[in-house]
Amino acid sequence: MDLDAYVAEHGGEWRRLEDLSRRRRLSAAEADELVALYQRAATHLSLIRSRSPDPILVARLSRLVLSARNALTGAPAFSWAVVGRFFTRTFPLAVYRAWPWWCGTATVFSILTFGLMGYIAANPEVAGYFLSDADINAVVNSDFEGYYSEYMPQNSFLRVWTHNALLTGEVLASGVVFLPVVYLLFLNALNTGLLGGIMIAYGRGDVFFGLIIPHGLLELTAVFIGAGVGLRIGWSWVAPGPLRTRGRALAETALEGVLVALGLVGVLFVSGLLEGFVTPAPLPMIVKDFIGFVVWVAFLVYVFVLGRQAHVEGESTAVEGEIPMAALPAV
Repeated sequence: MDLDAYVAEHGGEWRRLEDLSRRRRLSAAEADELVALYQRAATHLSLIRSRSPDPILVARLSRLVLSARNALTGAPAFSWAVVGRFFTRTFPLAVYRAWPWWCGTATVFSILTFGLMGYIAANPEVAGYFLSDADINAVVNSDFEGYYSEYMPQNSFLRVWTHNALLTGEVLASGVVFLPVVYLLFLNALNTGLLGGIMIAYGRGDVFFGLIIPHGLLELTAVFIGAGVGLRIGWSWVAPGPLRTRGRALAETALEGVLVALGLVGVLFVSGLLEGFVTPAPLPMIVKDFIGFVVWVAFLVYVFVLGRQAHVEGESTAVEGEIPMAALPAV
């Protein structure tokens, strides 16, 4: 193929296609012309790729064909209905489907955490293997309680929100290979058990639980959901089931994992607000704990009521406009 001659022959058509693609309004004749030129340009691109794959010309035509396609199909319009469906159907459904995984994860690591806490509370000398006496005194007398009022509420909120979102993202993503998520959760259980055991051993258990419960119930639940969903993704390629390939099973569960991760950003936003504004508030401990408990129960009701309802009705977690994986041929 003489590339220069080919460009000279069809360059006028490409320029015309580019001009039509940029227009906001087209007449009926121009719309028909746009369709015809788009089809021809797509053919030209295919021929050039197969016979004389000049990278610069291929890139130019690819951009032109994509622009023309967008002009023909139109960009998807933003819809609050899609947002509403995500929070009332898609997200709770994805979390509900994975409930055995994250409930199991929460149970195992809660038992581990409280076991460590009780052991250290009964044997306070064990804490000396991790912290010096000066550090233990600082934690008991000032550091633990002072941590929640160290920053302005809005700064504390943003700090813990981003930190917890990162931790949840790590446990969710690492679940695909199993061991990293177990390691991250064990570190979290060790730190919580150590601090709780020290505070209980020195008669400050009321302060520990009074400051942890307002935000910790929702925060830890979000982390456990991320870990459980991550482990579910990992298990999907180990045991895909009789009707799915490993690739399809991994793709389907990973897609649900992405949706869960997106929804958990909002959940952690709420837990961050609780930690930034409620935990350090000058309110009685019982009031702050009650607020945290009510928010946590409301989230669980939200997941199990709306999620189960969507599951029973046969709802899908597929994003609007996406071709469901089940409709695609298995490879």
